[in-house]
Amino acid sequence: MWDAYLKGFKAYLQLERSMADNTIEAYLHDAEMLGDYIRASHAGLGVHAIELSHLQSFLVHIHELELSAGTQARVISGIKSFFRYLLLEEVISKDPTALLEAPKLKRALPSFLSVDEIDQLFAAIDHSTPEGQRNRAMLETMYSCGLRVSELTSLALSNLYIDVGFIRIIGKGNKERLVPIGGKAVTQIKLYRDHVRTQVPVKTGQEDILFLNRRGSALSRVMVFMILKDLTAKAGIKKNIHPHTLRHSFATHLVEAGADLRAVQEMMGHKSITTTEIYTHLDRGYLRQTLEKYHPRFGSR
Repeated sequence: MWDAYLKGFKAYLQLERSMADNTIEAYLHDAEMLGDYIRASHAGLGVHAIELSHLQSFLVHIHELELSAGTQARVISGIKSFFRYLLLEEVISKDPTALLEAPKLKRALPSFLSVDEIDQLFAAIDHSTPEGQRNRAMLETMYSCGLRVSELTSLALSNLYIDVGFIRIIGKGNKERLVPIGGKAVTQIKLYRDHVRTQVPVKTGQEDILFLNRRGSALSRVMVFMILKDLTAKAGIKKNIHPHTLRHSFATHLVEAGADLRAVQEMMGHKSITTTEIYTHLDRGYLRQTLEKYHPRFGSR
């Protein structure tokens, strides 16, 4: 019976919540993990009979698995969504997760590169190879537009409006946004599109994907990570860099330069400005300069 609920839950997440595939997969895994626990610890307990005490025991169980606080919070979010679905479908009459609390999370400040480090990273690219030309266009685009790695790898030729300086991005939950794109990224995209991509044997179904591997398919997120890791080593940068680092750098540099948070939120595709506000905490020196410049009583003693 649990499998039937999971099937319906998946459809609910896809059709009614319009969640991204990765989130759907994670939430289904969370609900399945709960099902396995209930079958093992409370055999015969139907989903309609699950109470808060059972869920609290489940939380103890996942804590003992030594999952990180972030993962535990994600699991709870998935479980809450699962019971919200069951309530909507009238499988249950009350939601046992209403008083279920997630572990308190410390909001970690994201890592980012300085402008000089961005220049170092790009300078480490070997432009004499087709892959190098592709990587330059790819990373310039990622940094210029603050893209998530999934948004980069799925970027479509038909969503390029570089003649007017914009690209259309399909973000989380299939939400669309138009993002301005800078001149350096446009130049690199044109070079790659017109002189490198035309030499790649494109696989069926991949015709509209901009960035392709040498076999003509869309790049994987792991491949983007490996490209960045290799370039970081070549550039002599000691920071732990991942694909999101360029996105964080994009936002950090904008905020440090005085960009409006609402504008940054729109370009990043953040649902809440609270997410964007984290970038105001990255540079304490920048905050001090702002106070010195604008606060009437922050001057010399």
